[in-house]
Amino acid sequence: MRHGISRAGLLAGLCLLVPLAALAAPRDRVTIDTGSLQGTTAGGVISFKGVPFAAPPLGQLRWKPPQPVQKWRGVREATSYGPDCMQDPFPGDAAPLGVTPKEDCLYMNIWLPEKTEPGKKLPVMVWIYGGGFVNGGASPTVYDGSEFARDGIVLVSFNYRLGILGYFAHPALSAEQPGFPAVNYGIMDQIAALKWVQLNIGAFGGDPRNVTIFGESAGGMSVNMLLTSPLAKGLFQRAVIESGDGRPGMPARALTGSDSAESMGLALAKEHGIEGNGADALAKLREIPAEQLKLRMMMRSSTYVGGPVVDGKLNLGDPTTLYAAGAGARVPVIVGANSADFGFARGKNLDELFAGFGPDEHKARSLYNPDHSTDFRAVSFKVGGDAGMIEPAREIARLLSARGQRVYEFRFSYVAESLRGKVPGALHATEIPFVFDTVSSRYGKDTTAADEAAAKTMHKYWVAFAKTGKPEPAGESAWPAYNSKSDEIMDFTNAGPLAGPDPWKARMDLTAAAAKRREQSALPQAAVQKH
Repeated sequence: MRHGISRAGLLAGLCLLVPLAALAAPRDRVTIDTGSLQGTTAGGVISFKGVPFAAPPLGQLRWKPPQPVQKWRGVREATSYGPDCMQDPFPGDAAPLGVTPKEDCLYMNIWLPEKTEPGKKLPVMVWIYGGGFVNGGASPTVYDGSEFARDGIVLVSFNYRLGILGYFAHPALSAEQPGFPAVNYGIMDQIAALKWVQLNIGAFGGDPRNVTIFGESAGGMSVNMLLTSPLAKGLFQRAVIESGDGRPGMPARALTGSDSAESMGLALAKEHGIEGNGADALAKLREIPAEQLKLRMMMRSSTYVGGPVVDGKLNLGDPTTLYAAGAGARVPVIVGANSADFGFARGKNLDELFAGFGPDEHKARSLYNPDHSTDFRAVSFKVGGDAGMIEPAREIARLLSARGQRVYEFRFSYVAESLRGKVPGALHATEIPFVFDTVSSRYGKDTTAADEAAAKTMHKYWVAFAKTGKPEPAGESAWPAYNSKSDEIMDFTNAGPLAGPDPWKARMDLTAAAAKRREQSALPQAAVQKH
């Protein structure tokens, strides 16, 4: 009798081992909707790289919305980055590519912790790189997601089409894709990547109901577009905009008509000896070698639209205008810029520069040039940075908070110790390795203990935001939600994170007033162009 009970117990134990064995399967091998993947494990982090989220946009798929990936048999190696999208990298890039760009580039990467609590779904963060919509990729080492994974985040990065291959219009394309804007393929790629996350991130232990998108520069602009596009609705629950501009700039270029995106496409075709509006012309355009279509860092030319075109579905227009009208996802947001950020100053000399402030000219002189410097470049750099990135971030914070949305404004003022005294402040994009906690990848042997500590601190705030919707890491300074009455920001300074009223409020107020005067004066012209 005792023997029979023992055998029964043994059989029961063996039955229990079956689900336990399934749970104990290596976490560096997963199965998604298109097949199985084999990743790598190192330093407590599992990574999957070069995972296709859309079919290669080659041949007949050039200038088409991203198409489904064909399923594969067996196990696909996912141990190295796929190619970044076709571009002509510019010298001195703060995030140099780690692979050779190609037109076949729609790949993503995933990092996750090696060990997690069984059954627990982890917060997901999705990174969108910058580069003016003509440069950038997911392969730079400063974008490595390992530190996020070590802190309990599933980090995702991906590529999206750039330049002429990402933003191109032609009458034949509109005819081929009736009812859908045939131009903003790079933004289509971003939405396709977010849909892939919703479908597959659970296989990596991620929670598709807790997704934070974050991006810098063109990536920050993309976050604004995703916040306002109806096609991205429900694909994420939080957002971070780093140096993402937002105010109206150059007049929106229409898709069709004179001086439109399509007319620029016809001009590009003519440069390549291709005439006509029909399918034959489009077929020839798709045969142009991708190398001939890559671009250096540039915004607009006679044959390139300069990035996303306002199309009514993917890019609805200027973010501040849309937010003021009540548009945009009602999700928690972090928004900010760097203390010496990027922008364009209006004017060729100091007199022209300050004349742009209208009735506030004398106030602007006292705030931006108290020492009466004759260095136009240095003064215009401050004015341009405020107008280009810093004040628009505050305006977004004001608009979103006024409608009851939880929003947090930051300024990144930390300068790596090796650069102090050499640069006027925290330059454009320099916050990225601090957000990712990858400063040693950026500064190498010049990285100091203070740099490392600053990175770990800033990184904690982004992690906390992804986990809870509030940037409140344990043991760190409190970061109050933005309110226009108190105008409090979190400033990541050389002395550590400091929360309080914006010390540049007077500058921001003057910049905002000047921006609103320009916007009001441009209204009749913009209305005619949009009509």
